[in-house]
Amino acid sequence: MTQFRVASAALAVSIGIALLHAPAAFAQEPASAAAPMAAPAGASMTKQEMKAQRKAKHKAARAKRNADLNAIEKNGYRLSADKGTSNQPSAAPKAASSPAQ
Repeated sequence: MTQFRVASAALAVSIGIALLHAPAAFAQEPASAAAPMAAPAGASMTKQEMKAQRKAKHKAARAKRNADLNAIEKNGYRLSADKGTSNQPSAAPKAASSPAQ
């Protein structure tokens, strides 16, 4: 019985110590400490500059996507032909299983 009380007291003390130190471990630094660090990239740019940068980024992504699509279309891929056939079985395995003449 005494061992149980000692063990419970030790557990309570260790939990108490852990809880006292936990807020210090997760606390955020004050804003003044973060000020010397570099400012975010968007802070020095105007709204128009950010819009132009975003527009250029989207334009480059669109050009890359179109180039990739053109490349696979040259290899026989047709987007409009493939749309409704995803749930239908393919005819290719039947042709492959027929004996060659």
